[in-house]
Amino acid sequence: METYQQAFIELLVRHEVLRFGDFTLKSGRRSPYFVNAGQLRTGAAIAGLGRAYAACLQRSELRCDLLFGPSYKGVPLAVATAIALSELGHDAPFCFDRKEQKDHGEGGWFVGTAPQAGMRVVIVDDVITSGKSILESVALLRRTADVQIAGVVVAVDRQERGSGDRTTLAELRDELGAPVHAIVTIREVATHLHGRAVAGRVVIDDERHAAIAAHLAEYGPRR
Repeated sequence: METYQQAFIELLVRHEVLRFGDFTLKSGRRSPYFVNAGQLRTGAAIAGLGRAYAACLQRSELRCDLLFGPSYKGVPLAVATAIALSELGHDAPFCFDRKEQKDHGEGGWFVGTAPQAGMRVVIVDDVITSGKSILESVALLRRTADVQIAGVVVAVDRQERGSGDRTTLAELRDELGAPVHAIVTIREVATHLHGRAVAGRVVIDDERHAAIAAHLAEYGPRR
């Protein structure tokens, strides 16, 4: 893994964005881990998050005219990524959506730079479970302007299969016709943290490592 990926994993653990135990996901599946970017509640934490997203964007060579963060968790992601990109010499506009269309003042669905025809838009989100929220964001963007979806960047790829035999990420990539990247995969997380102490404690011991492997064996892609 790249240095920024290792730092990102440890950031997630220190701020309990990444938790290990027994969780029920929105999909109804049981999972030995859970990702909640809402745990990043300080300036330093959100700055570290933005740097990781910006590094992934650069490594993936995604061309970006606009960063879009789906409300609500995507809002700080878009802002933090835009700041980090500006520090790397690329001053990218950003926006996020309202939950309800504003019918007064400037009106509209978006806060920030509104999508315009021809823009290459990169969507940033925390995790892909079903891909539904990403597809809803793409539909909203395309209803507003003739934009190009340049790609999607998420924090963690759960590496679980979607409606077919492949991962949700792979299915989403095909449906969008655009690249979908994760800063880290759950397998990379498990490998990096297995037996490693972060902030004075080992978060993935042999038992938890085996639980993640069993989860992937049950819900991972069949091919």
